[in-house]
Amino acid sequence: MLTVKQVAEALSAAPSTVRTWLGEGLFPGARLEESPAGAYWLIPDTALKDFDKPKVGRPRKPLSELKSKPRRKD
Repeated sequence: MLTVKQVAEALSAAPSTVRTWLGEGLFPGARLEESPAGAYWLIPDTALKDFDKPKVGRPRKPLSELKSKPRRKD
């Protein structure tokens, strides 16, 4: 089991980004553990084996949606 910091280092990502991915459920088998000091994530090392980083940014609009908009007149 790995911590958020270890996963961030292994994937060359920020710990906050790894926490976002955890919230989105991108690491199967990851679990949130409680301790007197606070909650922390444990991620199985097998979850990193086939992990592909999600693409950054907003997805492109379909071409059909772009063609249906009227053009702006200047």
